[in-house]
Amino acid sequence: MTNVVRAALVQATWTGDTESMIAKHEEHAREAARRGARIIGFQEVFAPYFCQVQEPEHYRWAEPVPDGPTVRRMRELARETGMVIVVPVFEVEQSGFYYNTAAVIDADGSYLGKYRKHHIPQVKGFWEKYYFKPGNLGWPVFDTAVGKVGVYICYDRHFPEGWRQLGLNGAQLVYNPSATHRGLSAYLWQLEQPAAAVANEYYVAAINRVGREEYGDNDFYGTSYFVDPRGRFVGEVASDKGEELLVRDLDFDLIEEVRRQWAFYRDRRPDAYEGLVQP
Repeated sequence: MTNVVRAALVQATWTGDTESMIAKHEEHAREAARRGARIIGFQEVFAPYFCQVQEPEHYRWAEPVPDGPTVRRMRELARETGMVIVVPVFEVEQSGFYYNTAAVIDADGSYLGKYRKHHIPQVKGFWEKYYFKPGNLGWPVFDTAVGKVGVYICYDRHFPEGWRQLGLNGAQLVYNPSATHRGLSAYLWQLEQPAAAVANEYYVAAINRVGREEYGDNDFYGTSYFVDPRGRFVGEVASDKGEELLVRDLDFDLIEEVRRQWAFYRDRRPDAYEGLVQP
């Protein structure tokens, strides 16, 4: 009997306010559950992508994790739908301590933990160092109802070290919620995550926002997708212009098959890599 996990992701347009944005994601989640999905992930932060500007007013989007309103509401949604949910949130830990975070909620609504984005960009249209401290919780992999799930957030995807650490920590599926636009690195979008899936022999769910938002000129191009451990897209890639819910069947038995065939973990040489961690 194959170990198939039906997984979902959402690429969404900004609605103009948090309440309607969360409500829209709840409806996508309910539809995914009706279609048999057992896990779903959402895009980077539930707010608009306010990092297109550097303005103190945008700290208002921040909330505690897990005790803030969004995660509490998503825990209720997980209990309702019976799905694992990956929930990206602008987190405030205490005064002056802000992180780009994703909470992972199990299918029974229990809070499993969070990942904080490690690599923080500071370039035009992506002024994230103004808002976020670098992540400090390592590379957790969460033992969920569907298997071992990790998270890597947006700009993190350009750094292979974290992808590898998630694999070493046992990840079978890594969600990569992102906000990236056409003019910056679009040609990398369908290159980096498939390469990471191959190098680390697990599934990747790559999620991008879609459309233009009120705080800048970034044209978020969607094209979200699932990719398997051989680097192949699972089904079609999402639209580059419109909102979309993707639901795909992921054969987790393929992970072990690929790891036996390609044996990348066997042939690693950590004894030779010490120079990689020198400043």
